[in-house]
Amino acid sequence: MLPGALSSSQAAEIKPVVSVVKIRNGNIEAAVERAIDLLGGMAAITRGKERIMLKPNLVAPIPEATTKLPVIRALVRLMRSAHREVSIGEGSAAAPPFNVRDGRTFRTSNKDLLNGLQQRVFDELGYSEFSKAQKVPLVNLHTGDLVEVSVPGALLFDKLTLHRSLTEIDLLCSAPMMKTHVLAGVTLGMKNLIGVYPGAVYQALRGDMHDRAAQIEPSATAAPIVDMVRANKLGLVVIDGSSAMEGNGPTDGTVVPMETIVAGTNPLATDLVAASLMGFAPDEVSTFTWAHKAGLRPRRLEEIETRGDPLERVRREFVRPVLSPWNPAYAPLLR
Repeated sequence: MLPGALSSSQAAEIKPVVSVVKIRNGNIEAAVERAIDLLGGMAAITRGKERIMLKPNLVAPIPEATTKLPVIRALVRLMRSAHREVSIGEGSAAAPPFNVRDGRTFRTSNKDLLNGLQQRVFDELGYSEFSKAQKVPLVNLHTGDLVEVSVPGALLFDKLTLHRSLTEIDLLCSAPMMKTHVLAGVTLGMKNLIGVYPGAVYQALRGDMHDRAAQIEPSATAAPIVDMVRANKLGLVVIDGSSAMEGNGPTDGTVVPMETIVAGTNPLATDLVAASLMGFAPDEVSTFTWAHKAGLRPRRLEEIETRGDPLERVRREFVRPVLSPWNPAYAPLLR
C-alpha cells in the first residue's frame, strides 16, 4: 500500500459529511457560506474542477415553489472566489401559455414551446436579470446541442440524452428547494436532476420518461433519478430550506418556514439528512430505495457525519403528500 493511502477498511470508516445551518436574521447567503465552510470551503470542494454548473429547481414560474436567488448568488460568489467558471442550467416543467393552458398542463417536445417556457421561467424568477448583471451564462437544458451518454448498470436507461454542456463541465451542483412531492415523496438534490432530462427528447413534464419508468416502479421517478445521477458529475448538493413546502408538492403544497441550509458532497447522504429533517425515514422514500439497489451509499443516518446545528433542533414533521401513481392521462400531448 502506498504511503498515506487508506486501506479498504479505513476507507469504509470515512463517513460522508453533511452540514446543517440555521439561517439567522434572514441572511440566507451567510448561511450558505457557513454550510460550505463546514464542508472544508469551496476551494477544497472544487479542487481540480474548473467548470461548474448550478442546477436550481425552477419547476415553474412560481416563486414560493422554487430555489431562491440568494442561494444561487452565494454559490456563484463562492465559486468565483475560488476562481471557477460558473453557469446555471435548468429544464423547467411548465409555464403558461406554452404548455399550461386553461389551467391544464400538457407534455410537449416542441422546441419552440420549450424555448419559450424556459425563457419565461428564467425571466419571471429573476434569473435572467441576475445572469445579465453577474455575467453568468444560463443554459436551457431542454434544447440545443444534445448528446447520448451510457449509463453502466442502469436501472432503466442504458443510454441517456443530455445537453452537451453537462458533459463538458467538471462538477454539477444541485441546488433544490426543500419540498415534498406527490410522486417521489420528497424532492431534494437527487430528484432535482429530473430537470436535466431534455424535453426535446423526453417531453416537458418528462412525460415519456415517466411512462417508461412507471412500467418498473409506481413512483415513475426513482429509477430514472438514480440513472441520471450516475450519468452526471453530481458532486455538490446545497438544499435551499429558507422556506420549504409540505403536503402536495412540488407546486400545490403549503409553504412552511424552515430557515435552514443543508449541504454535502455525497448526494445521497445530503438527501438522507434533509429528508430526516422533514420527518421522513429512509425507507419511506423510493429514490433512496432504488439508489441502494444501484449500490449507492450510505444507507442510514448513522453512516453520515453531520456538522453545524443539531438535527433535533431543526427537524420538523412535514405533512405527507398524497402519493399518486403516474397516469399518462394527467398530461396530454401538445404538439
